[in-house]
Amino acid sequence: MRTSKAGIYSKGFTLLELIVVIFIVSLMLMVSFPYFTISEGGKLKSEAALLASVLRYLNDSAVSAKETYGVKIDLREKTVSYKGPDGEKIERIDELSSVSLQSKGTVSDGEVILFFTPTGASESFTIHLQGEDSAIAVSSNSLSGRIGIQPQEG
Repeated sequence: MRTSKAGIYSKGFTLLELIVVIFIVSLMLMVSFPYFTISEGGKLKSEAALLASVLRYLNDSAVSAKETYGVKIDLREKTVSYKGPDGEKIERIDELSSVSLQSKGTVSDGEVILFFTPTGASESFTIHLQGEDSAIAVSSNSLSGRIGIQPQEG
Protein backbone atom coordinates (compact mmCIF):
# COMPACT_ATOMS: atom_id res chain seq x y z
CA MET A 1 0.00 0.00 0.00
CA ARG A 2 1.14 3.43 -0.77
CA THR A 3 0.02 6.79 0.41
CA SER A 4 -0.55 9.65 -1.91
CA LYS A 5 0.17 13.29 -1.12
CA ALA A 6 -3.41 13.70 -0.04
CA GLY A 7 -2.97 10.90 2.50
CA ILE A 8 -5.38 8.48 0.77
CA TYR A 9 -4.28 4.87 0.51
CA SER A 10 -4.20 3.40 -3.00
CA LYS A 11 -4.57 -0.32 -3.46
CA GLY A 12 -3.18 -2.36 -6.35
CA PHE A 13 -0.04 -2.87 -8.33
CA THR A 14 1.95 -0.39 -10.35
CA LEU A 15 2.34 -0.77 -14.08
CA LEU A 16 6.03 -1.60 -13.64
CA GLU A 17 5.24 -4.46 -11.24
CA LEU A 18 2.72 -5.91 -13.69
CA ILE A 19 5.18 -5.70 -16.58
CA VAL A 20 7.88 -7.49 -14.58
CA VAL A 21 5.51 -10.32 -13.63
CA ILE A 22 4.27 -10.72 -17.23
CA PHE A 23 7.86 -10.77 -18.46
CA ILE A 24 8.87 -13.50 -16.00
CA VAL A 25 5.83 -15.65 -16.83
CA SER A 26 6.40 -15.27 -20.58
CA LEU A 27 10.06 -16.22 -20.16
CA MET A 28 9.09 -19.40 -18.32
CA LEU A 29 6.54 -20.28 -21.01
CA MET A 30 9.04 -19.60 -23.79
CA VAL A 31 11.50 -22.05 -22.25
CA SER A 32 8.98 -24.83 -21.58
CA PHE A 33 6.61 -24.43 -24.56
CA PRO A 34 8.70 -26.24 -27.25
CA TYR A 35 8.66 -29.44 -25.20
CA PHE A 36 4.87 -29.56 -25.13
CA THR A 37 4.01 -28.65 -28.72
CA ILE A 38 5.67 -31.44 -30.71
CA SER A 39 3.36 -34.39 -31.03
CA GLU A 40 4.42 -37.79 -32.36
CA GLY A 41 3.06 -37.10 -35.85
CA GLY A 42 4.58 -33.63 -35.90
CA LYS A 43 7.98 -34.95 -34.88
CA LEU A 44 7.86 -37.61 -37.59
CA LYS A 45 6.96 -35.04 -40.26
CA SER A 46 9.59 -32.57 -39.11
CA GLU A 47 12.31 -35.24 -39.14
CA ALA A 48 11.24 -36.32 -42.64
CA ALA A 49 11.35 -32.70 -43.80
CA LEU A 50 14.81 -32.23 -42.26
CA LEU A 51 16.12 -35.39 -43.90
CA ALA A 52 14.65 -34.45 -47.30
CA SER A 53 16.14 -30.97 -46.98
CA VAL A 54 19.63 -32.37 -46.25
CA LEU A 55 19.40 -34.78 -49.22
CA ARG A 56 18.19 -32.04 -51.59
CA TYR A 57 20.98 -29.76 -50.38
CA LEU A 58 23.65 -32.41 -51.03
CA ASN A 59 22.19 -33.33 -54.42
CA ASP A 60 21.99 -29.71 -55.59
CA SER A 61 25.45 -28.89 -54.20
CA ALA A 62 27.02 -31.89 -55.94
CA VAL A 63 25.48 -30.97 -59.28
CA SER A 64 26.33 -27.26 -59.08
CA ALA A 65 29.88 -27.66 -57.69
CA LYS A 66 30.66 -30.71 -59.86
CA GLU A 67 31.88 -32.60 -56.80
CA THR A 68 30.89 -35.81 -55.03
CA TYR A 69 29.33 -35.60 -51.57
CA GLY A 70 28.47 -38.48 -49.29
CA VAL A 71 25.94 -38.99 -46.55
CA LYS A 72 26.36 -41.69 -43.90
CA ILE A 73 23.19 -43.03 -42.31
CA ASP A 74 23.87 -44.83 -39.03
CA LEU A 75 20.80 -46.90 -38.19
CA ARG A 76 22.09 -47.93 -34.75
CA GLU A 77 22.90 -44.41 -33.56
CA LYS A 78 19.95 -42.89 -35.49
CA THR A 79 22.18 -40.23 -37.04
CA VAL A 80 22.79 -38.81 -40.49
CA SER A 81 26.24 -37.33 -41.05
CA TYR A 82 27.31 -35.58 -44.20
CA LYS A 83 30.05 -33.40 -45.57
CA GLY A 84 28.89 -30.67 -47.88
CA PRO A 85 30.32 -27.37 -49.11
CA ASP A 86 29.81 -25.88 -45.62
CA GLY A 87 31.72 -28.62 -43.81
CA GLU A 88 30.78 -31.73 -41.89
CA LYS A 89 27.49 -31.92 -39.98
CA ILE A 90 25.57 -34.54 -38.01
CA GLU A 91 21.78 -34.62 -37.62
CA ARG A 92 19.94 -36.90 -35.19
CA ILE A 93 16.85 -38.59 -36.65
CA ASP A 94 15.14 -40.46 -33.79
CA GLU A 95 12.49 -42.08 -36.01
CA LEU A 96 15.01 -43.59 -38.49
CA SER A 97 13.98 -47.16 -39.28
CA SER A 98 15.57 -48.57 -42.46
CA VAL A 99 16.98 -47.75 -45.89
CA SER A 100 15.96 -49.48 -49.13
CA LEU A 101 18.59 -49.46 -51.89
CA GLN A 102 18.43 -50.67 -55.48
CA SER A 103 21.67 -52.57 -55.09
CA LYS A 104 21.34 -54.06 -51.59
CA GLY A 105 17.62 -54.22 -50.79
CA THR A 106 16.39 -53.13 -47.34
CA VAL A 107 19.00 -52.42 -44.67
CA SER A 108 17.69 -52.04 -41.13
CA ASP A 109 20.89 -52.28 -39.08
CA GLY A 110 24.38 -50.82 -39.40
CA GLU A 111 25.51 -48.00 -41.65
CA VAL A 112 24.60 -47.00 -45.19
CA ILE A 113 26.63 -44.55 -47.25
CA LEU A 114 24.94 -42.75 -50.15
CA PHE A 115 26.79 -40.68 -52.73
CA PHE A 116 25.67 -37.63 -54.66
CA THR A 117 27.78 -37.10 -57.77
CA PRO A 118 27.79 -34.29 -60.34
CA THR A 119 25.12 -36.26 -62.21
CA GLY A 120 22.91 -36.66 -59.10
CA ALA A 121 22.32 -39.55 -56.70
CA SER A 122 24.35 -42.65 -57.54
CA GLU A 123 21.28 -44.91 -57.09
CA SER A 124 17.62 -44.65 -56.15
CA PHE A 125 16.88 -45.15 -52.47
CA THR A 126 14.15 -44.84 -49.87
CA ILE A 127 14.73 -43.94 -46.23
CA HIS A 128 11.97 -45.17 -43.91
CA LEU A 129 10.98 -43.32 -40.75
CA GLN A 130 8.70 -45.12 -38.29
CA GLY A 131 6.73 -43.45 -35.50
CA GLU A 132 4.41 -45.10 -33.00
CA ASP A 133 1.29 -44.77 -35.15
CA SER A 134 2.52 -43.79 -38.59
CA ALA A 135 5.37 -44.08 -41.06
CA ILE A 136 6.90 -41.77 -43.66
CA ALA A 137 9.35 -42.50 -46.46
CA VAL A 138 11.88 -40.09 -47.97
CA SER A 139 12.78 -41.33 -51.43
CA SER A 140 15.16 -40.32 -54.16
CA ASN A 141 14.85 -41.14 -57.85
CA SER A 142 18.30 -41.27 -59.43
CA LEU A 143 16.94 -40.69 -62.95
CA SER A 144 14.88 -37.57 -62.23
CA GLY A 145 16.95 -36.29 -59.30
CA ARG A 146 13.78 -35.65 -57.27
CA ILE A 147 13.59 -36.25 -53.57
CA GLY A 148 10.12 -36.64 -52.09
CA ILE A 149 8.27 -37.41 -48.88
CA GLN A 150 5.46 -39.98 -48.92
CA PRO A 151 3.28 -41.12 -46.01
CA GLN A 152 3.13 -44.89 -45.62
CA GLU A 153 0.93 -47.43 -43.92
CA GLY A 154 2.17 -47.60 -40.35
